[in-house]
Amino acid sequence: LGRAGVVNIDREVKLTESLHDKGLLILSSYLQNQYGQEVPLSLSASVVFEQGYEGIAGDSASSSELYALLSSIANLPIKQSIAVTGSVNQHGQVQPVGGVTQKVEGFYDVCVAKGLTGDQGVIIPVTNIRHLVLRGDVIEAIREGRFHIYAVATIDEGISILTGVEAGELQEDGFYPEGTVNYWVAQRLEEMSQKMRRHDGAGDGEDEGDYEDEEEEDEDMEDDFPVPSEPALPDDGDGLDDQGDDDEA
Repeated sequence: LGRAGVVNIDREVKLTESLHDKGLLILSSYLQNQYGQEVPLSLSASVVFEQGYEGIAGDSASSSELYALLSSIANLPIKQSIAVTGSVNQHGQVQPVGGVTQKVEGFYDVCVAKGLTGDQGVIIPVTNIRHLVLRGDVIEAIREGRFHIYAVATIDEGISILTGVEAGELQEDGFYPEGTVNYWVAQRLEEMSQKMRRHDGAGDGEDEGDYEDEEEEDEDMEDDFPVPSEPALPDDGDGLDDQGDDDEA
């Protein structure tokens, strides 16, 4: 709750380069475009790569940072067995990144060392599928369903995989379908906005009766928020789940 927006701790201590900073600023634009058209955003959130002691460059992690923000706002956990790479633009479209083969194989090797469980995998931009040149052992693991690659075109597709909850598209009435990820995010941001208005209005001496009514609405909204649970990963068949355009694959 607040008005600081999205704060990059690594940037504050000068551990990031300009392209990484650009990627994080785009996240704020995405949140404003997606959820701030009707209600002013009242949000203070911090993003950081824990125990990072060297410089951070590039925007390949911007989609990962956005997924983390959405998960925190909506109070929905994301599956920790899935790695993510991909840049994102202000409209929530996931953009290609470099070194995608090395990233997939690197995470696969980590999973092998820790033990393959069958639910591990990597989310990559759908536009990067043509760039994959994987080792034989990785391809075999994918064919056998022991490892997975999820190719996505949008943030909505990625967050659905990570949470096991449908993202939800904006309806004609201006609201998201109840129970979807976007619904919970929008509800929580609206609640924060109402609390900030009450806080600001209290200093201006506005009618306290109005705030009591809003507090009752907030309590009802909080009762409806989802209780975090381990999401189930959708069945992806042969292990290569193309969430984007079939022609791209």
